[in-house]
Amino acid sequence: MQRTKIIGDVVSTATNAGAATSIGAATCVRLFNNTAGISTISISSSVGAATTVSFAIPANGVEFLEKLSTDVIFTSVAIQANQVGFTN
Repeated sequence: MQRTKIIGDVVSTATNAGAATSIGAATCVRLFNNTAGISTISISSSVGAATTVSFAIPANGVEFLEKLSTDVIFTSVAIQANQVGFTN
């Protein structure tokens, strides 16, 4: 059975490209949308980068995001993020 290993403390995500963060250089991030609405998550190769890919998480939704340690994320509204890993 696969389990989630929490590596870093929960943090609030940045809400603009200029403040995007790598969440502690994480390669796997647990995102929890603790808001009442949809949150759009954007991933960039660097802070303020014009090239960004995005996806949405519904209210109270959880997603696990695999990314490069240098990739940064920001969201449309502040949500919770943890650096995580997986164990067996």
